[in-house]
Amino acid sequence: MRVFIAGATGALGSRLVPILVDAGHEVFGSTRHEGAVAGLEAQGATGVVMDPLDAESVRSAVAAAKPDVIVHQLTALGAMSGNPKKFDKDFAMTNRLRTEGTDHLLAAAREAGVRRVVAQSYTTWPNERTGAWVKTEDDPLIDDPGKEARESLAAIRYVERAVTTAPGIEGLALRYGSFYGPGNAASRTGTMGEMVRHRKFPVVGGGTGVWSFIHIDDAAAATAAAVERGAPGIYNVVDDEPAPVSEWLPYLAEQLGGKPPMRLPAWLARPMLGELGLALMTSVRGSSNAKAKRELGWTPGYPSWREGFRKGLG
Repeated sequence: MRVFIAGATGALGSRLVPILVDAGHEVFGSTRHEGAVAGLEAQGATGVVMDPLDAESVRSAVAAAKPDVIVHQLTALGAMSGNPKKFDKDFAMTNRLRTEGTDHLLAAAREAGVRRVVAQSYTTWPNERTGAWVKTEDDPLIDDPGKEARESLAAIRYVERAVTTAPGIEGLALRYGSFYGPGNAASRTGTMGEMVRHRKFPVVGGGTGVWSFIHIDDAAAATAAAVERGAPGIYNVVDDEPAPVSEWLPYLAEQLGGKPPMRLPAWLARPMLGELGLALMTSVRGSSNAKAKRELGWTPGYPSWREGFRKGLG
């Protein structure tokens, strides 16, 4: 098939390109920078310079590629502050890509006769924070994630709804867990890894917030599977072991060669972290991957973050 990856030089897109090329697909990868075209072509793809917030640029790029499938991996996460109180500010451009960028891609897809669109979404903090500690795709998202993340949740809702209800298009939204591995914040050289190593990422309260992780290569493999199969809808792309902060954070510190994380009472951390930051530590819910494994025929290479943190941080 002809596959157009919007955002082919990002953390996931760059891992997805060679998987699809090796599977025999003809891959077109977009970048905002002319200088990145050579790298895409070295991976076996056709590099395309595209401004994802310019409707005509998107239309022209998609029309020229004539793809069967579009993969929407557009984000702008290169300069994250790591401060949960600035969450919406950090995600402002990504939120535009999940709204305006999605609209441009879907309009171009309809015009070009694209039959399938696979888009990036996210899970864990958007989940409802009551009831079961592990959620499926049938469970609701939270109504209000806290003032720091309202715009980001609205953008996630938008991309999921727009893609999965687009007339005449098979739309799949992949709710990825927290990425780790080469090129990501949670890696040996990433910002989160550095914070954990230097004891700047504490366990807050009881550390009862449950996170779902996914290695970046496993996320790319699931995306490749969604290009080829799976009914339209929403899929959680996470590993097999959702876990509370109190379990995974000390283990990550150990694998990074750091000392155990400090511990802070919730009342002391609240002014520093804000509503969302405190929830990430104490009340967020993890997600089940049963649907993705069953319907996409996908299994993570790192079934647990324990093995992944030990072998796959890069």
